[in-house]
Amino acid sequence: MVNFVGAGPGAEDLITVRGQELLRAADIIIYAGSLVNPKLLEEANADCRIYNSAYMTLDEVMKVMIDADRLGRRVVRLHTGDPSLYGAIREQMDRLKEAGIPYQICPGVSSFCAAAAALQAEYTLPAVSQSVIITRMEGRTPVPELEQLHLLAGHGCTMVIFLSVGMAKKVQQELLRGAYSGDTPCAIVYKASWKEEQIVRGMLKDLPQMAFTHGIRKTALIVVGECLGEDYELSKLYDASFTTEFRKGTKV
Repeated sequence: MVNFVGAGPGAEDLITVRGQELLRAADIIIYAGSLVNPKLLEEANADCRIYNSAYMTLDEVMKVMIDADRLGRRVVRLHTGDPSLYGAIREQMDRLKEAGIPYQICPGVSSFCAAAAALQAEYTLPAVSQSVIITRMEGRTPVPELEQLHLLAGHGCTMVIFLSVGMAKKVQQELLRGAYSGDTPCAIVYKASWKEEQIVRGMLKDLPQMAFTHGIRKTALIVVGECLGEDYELSKLYDASFTTEFRKGTKV
């Protein structure tokens, strides 16, 4: 069995209980060394063999997994955040399926959740934004034509942009082609939940300067949208006049 485990956004105590138990039981751990907090590896048992996938190709990763499984070893593939977001797990799962090796996924806390916590923000505010777009800027890796950033920006909802802070000027230009203005609130969250966490708040018109001034070139999220502003409506769910399955609303 191969277990894909979400390591969480960075802080070692934000891995799930299940993920921690799988780490402790593993005979082999292959971890994303450029992003996963190395303190998590302290959970491994003394006999566990640990591989850093930052120095490995897909073929090399798969050989370790397949060889280990054939020897009856328990394998953990430790990915940053939640494996379903930019985790490149589909190609690994397809190879395992071809080899007849069972696998399962243990979800993790994504950095976009940790960023909201750091910002003390609610992405989905009544009358402001009821949708969150998680995406990235096109760089060396292309994005589908219909997912160009300026097209997604046309919705004007909350956006959390991964893997793009090093292209902050291009991100700004694309967002301004959409529904956002230069005065739209935005933030850069560097290494959300890590000890080195840094938050930079401002307006979209200042985004490139925000990144430059603070020397942030990678390992950060860009959050943009009016959810970071001051105006919103109260939730209907807790409105005294709102009837739900559990209580009857009162007339005002």
